[in-house]
Amino acid sequence: MTEAAPRTSSGGRARLTDVAALAGVSVGTASKALSGSGRMRPETRQRVLDAVRTLGFRPNQHAQSLHGGRSWTVGLMTTDGIGRFSTPVLLGAEDALGAGKISVLLCDTRGDTIREQHHLRNLMDRRVDGIIVTGRRTDPRPPLKGVEGIPIVYALSPSTDPADTSVVSDDRGGALLAVEHLLATGRTRIAHVTGPGHHAAARDRARHAVELLARSGAEPASGRVHFGEWSEAWGRRAADAVLRTAPDTDAFFCGNDQIARGVTDALRERGRDVPGEIAVVGYDNWDTMALASRPPLTTIDMDLAEIGRIAALKLLEAIDAEPVPGVHTVPCRLVVREST
Repeated sequence: MTEAAPRTSSGGRARLTDVAALAGVSVGTASKALSGSGRMRPETRQRVLDAVRTLGFRPNQHAQSLHGGRSWTVGLMTTDGIGRFSTPVLLGAEDALGAGKISVLLCDTRGDTIREQHHLRNLMDRRVDGIIVTGRRTDPRPPLKGVEGIPIVYALSPSTDPADTSVVSDDRGGALLAVEHLLATGRTRIAHVTGPGHHAAARDRARHAVELLARSGAEPASGRVHFGEWSEAWGRRAADAVLRTAPDTDAFFCGNDQIARGVTDALRERGRDVPGEIAVVGYDNWDTMALASRPPLTTIDMDLAEIGRIAALKLLEAIDAEPVPGVHTVPCRLVVREST
């Protein structure tokens, strides 16, 4: 009768954390023992090697190369050609990676799968230590293919695979900040105007806004959410439509700052005072829109730089030890300006 193999924490393939636990050492010590680096007692190293044999652990060859042929480069792949969302994420990632003297290679796929594969091959040829994937939308995206052995973290646009590591904005928390702020200023007839219903950002923020209003015994001022475009023109049209249906509207919560700026323009043209009669809250804290609006917009900041920073730290964890799978959310911030 053969002895049953020890169970791992994940219930499947043994991980470095399982080896460390069985050997009674830290993950860092187990990693050094396997790579042959670091000073430790011979019996400590032997316990790690015995645990490897017992568990049938197969080291990540890419991770093992960190102590030998490490390139000290990380790829950042984006679908956001204009950089509106990826640039702050990149800057946040660079802040975290720069402390370790790691360089970032930026690849713009422009949303094209063929171009994505081309950039991916180039990154692999350069033997990058890991890849951060980001984009212009919060919609989940398929995971990269053919990159076994290279740690990957998805930032802003999460992977559809729950086994991957993703870092995203807390859209529910952002909607909560906006709705609670408007309610706290005495607004009770709050309209919600947002972007296309097939975009996760518009759909999720709208759902959360309606739920939060319902908790306060309210509903959207016009009785429904107004889906449209991510544009100032849509904001102007939507403001007119809302006020025709619900002339007593006293606040607008908008899905982004472009829409909010269009709303404030329409209200000004109608002679409605902002925020005296009607308050307006945007989303994104895009300075180009929020500060140029008349009046400047109160808005929700997704803290894109922090998303990039956390994504980089998660990537470093995956490179140096083991990945932490699942979706990790970054809180939003309320930025109060003259529109409320």
